[in-house]
Amino acid sequence: MFNEKRFRNFLKEKGVSIQKVADILNIDISTLYRKMNGTSDFYRNEMDALIRELGIENPSEIFFAD
Repeated sequence: MFNEKRFRNFLKEKGVSIQKVADILNIDISTLYRKMNGTSDFYRNEMDALIRELGIENPSEIFFAD
């Protein structure tokens, strides 16, 4: 399950905006919010893009949290 709180904290630490994340994924910001709140899921290619572009070192803590 996606850990929105941990993801937001990560973005804050890195100084990355929600809009920047939406731009990386080439999706509308409202679609990103749906993914973040669990209404929709992140696709594997989206997770890969965020891991690569944002330098997420431990993606399981964000994308596969308990």
